[in-house]
Amino acid sequence: MGRERVPEIVKATEQVLDYAGVSYSIFEDEKCCGSILLRTGFIEDAKERIRENLNILSDSRLLVSCAGCYRTFKVDYPRLFNVEVNVIHTSQLFYQLLKSGEIQVRKNLRVTYHDPCHLSRYCGEYDAPRKILKALGDLVEMEDHGMDAQCCGAGGGVKAAYPHIAEKISQKRIKQALNTGAEILCTSCPFCKYNLRYHGMKVMDISEVLLTSMEVSKSTKIN
Repeated sequence: MGRERVPEIVKATEQVLDYAGVSYSIFEDEKCCGSILLRTGFIEDAKERIRENLNILSDSRLLVSCAGCYRTFKVDYPRLFNVEVNVIHTSQLFYQLLKSGEIQVRKNLRVTYHDPCHLSRYCGEYDAPRKILKALGDLVEMEDHGMDAQCCGAGGGVKAAYPHIAEKISQKRIKQALNTGAEILCTSCPFCKYNLRYHGMKVMDISEVLLTSMEVSKSTKIN
């Protein structure tokens, strides 16, 4: 999803990693993690895809920008095949880099944050994205946030099967974001960005927001 439909997330992530001096490699023939198949009920097809991926995954840490991918590697692979995948979400790695001082940022933005369902409710990651955004400026929460955040409308195959429903859900979420007075709606999932970005508000992935605020100096750390 990220590489094909929202390549700007991939580009921003690579630029942040390069700046921080993180060594990484990219899968040449990358396949879907299997999340979409699992969420839409194609369990056996998903298992086959997971087997294919397990054959090529090494012991290296796997970095993903998609919340659905993170949940699938973190939760579903162990659940279905009793195998642990060393996976980390970009928001978690970026926070580590900020905290260690490997990235320096300007505090110049007013942002609101949309919690991706897979990253937040299913994997319990609420803090890392927010700590990043608070380091970049003012984080203004929407009426429904954290555990109570509304879905963007794209998950579970809804975007593909019922686009009109996905559209209505996304419009409702954008209305909440606009009500905060924030200049940017930030999220941590390409599916969320893809479904939210056509409704009159600037929507950015956390990799893009971070990149816009990065400084050359590396002297200051965050707690």
